[in-house]
Amino acid sequence: MLDLIAANPFAGQQHIATALGIARSTVAAHIVQLVNKGYILGRGYVLPASKRMICIGGAVLDRKYHARKDLIFGTSNPVAGYRSFGGVARNVAENLVRLGVDISFVSIVGDDETGRSLVRHLRDLGADVSQVITTTERPTAEYAAILDLNNDLVLGIADMEIFDLFSPSCLDRFWPHLASANWVFIDCNLPAATIAALMSRKQGARFKLAVDTVSSPKSARLPKDLTGIDLLFTNHDEANTMLGITADKRLKPKEAAAALRAAGASEVIVTMGAHGFAVATEGGVATMRSVPARAVDITGAGDAMIAGTMYKVLSGDPVLDSARTGALLATLTTESESSVHPDLSPRFLTAGMYRIPA
Repeated sequence: MLDLIAANPFAGQQHIATALGIARSTVAAHIVQLVNKGYILGRGYVLPASKRMICIGGAVLDRKYHARKDLIFGTSNPVAGYRSFGGVARNVAENLVRLGVDISFVSIVGDDETGRSLVRHLRDLGADVSQVITTTERPTAEYAAILDLNNDLVLGIADMEIFDLFSPSCLDRFWPHLASANWVFIDCNLPAATIAALMSRKQGARFKLAVDTVSSPKSARLPKDLTGIDLLFTNHDEANTMLGITADKRLKPKEAAAALRAAGASEVIVTMGAHGFAVATEGGVATMRSVPARAVDITGAGDAMIAGTMYKVLSGDPVLDSARTGALLATLTTESESSVHPDLSPRFLTAGMYRIPA
């Protein structure tokens, strides 16, 4: 049936039924299933675009305050302030759209100027933001970091309650849009119930699922059975938290990656910052070196690692090779003051390939 539709997207159901020797009602039932599974996009039998990805999750206004002098608690301190758009899924989406990937971004923002600016920024870069939810119940998420003279975090505060409103029922709103993607990426800013519902509904759909755990507390939002996750991104601490390993019995990155794969994830990447990363696939577990960096600000490095990896995965490269590109993009990102490198493009990334360790 898909072959007939691809050959003639305007073919009527009776024409398809006659060609296949089946009843028109049977064709209609199959068409409904093909729409629900994302193989066609409804009226006109429009076929989904190739290499299309959807990023679902955090969209945040980040505020950073760099101390100009030693911080004194209980009084006012002079700082240099900096604002930027953040959130794991949002950062991944921006990286990928700058690399020319067909990206849709789905999140929830407040009905405020911050939310409108955040959505407009991604739209102007070329991302599809038509499925972003706007609510009057909560303001757009914000994160504020106070950094000392050494740029070390002294205090971080976050208002993320808006993401609690992203309930499982939200999936109904954009499911056909989501189901037609090649890959769907989510972060664990989403509620546990929504993540579970997405993983359950993913069965039978055409897309593959990539997940980032975000933090140790938020990694607990994933179910114990990771079946349905095609590619899991996590760091060493988060991996041990998910596996219920205590601090005195921590697994090594290779061991943690293998254990997470045994828990159901098809492929797993466990990062260790500047110390490299472990990749677990059907072929085994390998430890890779990070790309040496002249770091300015490490914010966004993990999100860039995800984006660089997915960029190559979407091109058909195996995860092990793709992760090397992810490591390169992570390093390039730390060498800028922005959470997403402002010069990022396919040419910029290609120019840095010589830096990947052999």
